[in-house]
Amino acid sequence: MELPEIDELRRATELVRTVMPPTPTFTWPLLNRRAGAEVWLKHENHSPLGAFKLRTAMVYIDWLKREHPGITAVVAATRGNYGQGIASAAARFGLKATIVVPHGNSREKNRAMQALGAELVEHGEDFQAALEYSRELASRAGAHHAPAFHRTLAVGAGTYALEMFETAPELDTIYVPVGMGSSICGMAAARKALGLKTKIVGVTAKAAPATALSFAAGHVVPHAVSSTVADGVSCRIPVEDALEVMLKYVERFVEVGEDEIRTAMRAIYEDTHNVAEGAGAVTTAAILQERTRIAGKRVGAIITGGNVDREVFASILGAS
Repeated sequence: MELPEIDELRRATELVRTVMPPTPTFTWPLLNRRAGAEVWLKHENHSPLGAFKLRTAMVYIDWLKREHPGITAVVAATRGNYGQGIASAAARFGLKATIVVPHGNSREKNRAMQALGAELVEHGEDFQAALEYSRELASRAGAHHAPAFHRTLAVGAGTYALEMFETAPELDTIYVPVGMGSSICGMAAARKALGLKTKIVGVTAKAAPATALSFAAGHVVPHAVSSTVADGVSCRIPVEDALEVMLKYVERFVEVGEDEIRTAMRAIYEDTHNVAEGAGAVTTAAILQERTRIAGKRVGAIITGGNVDREVFASILGAS
């Protein structure tokens, strides 16, 4: 996949600005002390939908309407944040949105998608099953299928990466959560466009190791997903185009355990009073796992979202 250049990222940023301002990039003294490093957090949990996916969906739906102006309906699969982005962007462009989620999906994310005007369909036991069914549903309905990964989604994610690189001091390393790959590909694009030397590290859950295994093998390696609090990185079959970018621009991968993710969610709340969902906390979990490696350095982490169900977050905060 050809990465976008700086002009394309700037144009996408102008589009994103029509629906949201820049999100903050902060460093927090208590978290720095805990990590033994200077940590800069990109707070995509401060977006209007509580996650970065509004950026990616706006750029994708804008591209879709320009390339295929006759489209009237879209179907997508999600664990929640992408579905909210597609529902919001579709409504702005006058499209009907149908979103497929697996059974047992986040109750609050489901309600948010419906509040944004989407028709919600439950199917399958994991994201991959929902994704496969969403393709079938779109074909039957004569609707457009919005894929889980697409170059324009990476362009949208690149807008937050650009903001971060232009706000924070120069970073030694940046940790990026990896689900289907739009975030880390957008990060790679922004770093390349700005000519920076910051190392990019992908982070996923040990319970969803397919992308880390694929990166190590150099080709797509499907792997079953166990239940994880980080549903946004629950990828069973990585996308080949995204993997191609990762193999070229990503230094390495870190896998974090469920207890580490929960600890990071608590640490983010205690040290910054921000709410991070599981997928948004995996990067902080990776930083805490690598305290010795990053000691005294300046590093970055993306809180990709803060949409966690109340009872889940309460149980995590209540644990010691």
